[in-house]
Amino acid sequence: MQNAHTHMTECATEAARVARGVDVPPPVTAPTVCDGWDLRELINHWVLYTAHGSECRALRRSIPDELAGRDFAARGDWAECYATQLERAVGAWSDPAVWTGDIDTGNGSAPAAETAAMLVMETALHGWDVARATGQEFRLSGPAAAFLLETVEGYAALYRQYEGFADEVPVSGAASDFERALALSGRDPGGPGAL
Repeated sequence: MQNAHTHMTECATEAARVARGVDVPPPVTAPTVCDGWDLRELINHWVLYTAHGSECRALRRSIPDELAGRDFAARGDWAECYATQLERAVGAWSDPAVWTGDIDTGNGSAPAAETAAMLVMETALHGWDVARATGQEFRLSGPAAAFLLETVEGYAALYRQYEGFADEVPVSGAASDFERALALSGRDPGGPGAL
């Protein structure tokens, strides 16, 4: 639990930093690397699931319908609101009791530690997507990148089955763990817009 919570905290901090680097308001139709999603749609998904959804999962609550339809990115202070909600979510996961038992994921249930790992994955991968779309970098420490890679390896086939990931992108043998995680999830770390 402790290592996973450390990685969750790191990813949340980096996500908040990237969010603060996005123009306000975000361009409605700015393209992203996520097929079929413009920047506004990507941000709304990112905020909903990695901040509000993460707290709801920790508290064993469903995501309220009102949040599911909210345009978070329409607010001028959306990045600060996101950062505050990320802190609440990470705080909710700081209780060791939260890491025991199963959590209802909306499509079944999963052990709490697995749910947390998927939330870290969602925060990092979509954080990278937003960073790439806005000319920024999403940076992870070596341990957090290794945790992310292990998580992506564990879920890539399932996510691909439900079209959550595109086909794996080839990378060189010298690729970092973060680059390998991105590539395995169908993202091209060296593609158009690479920094």
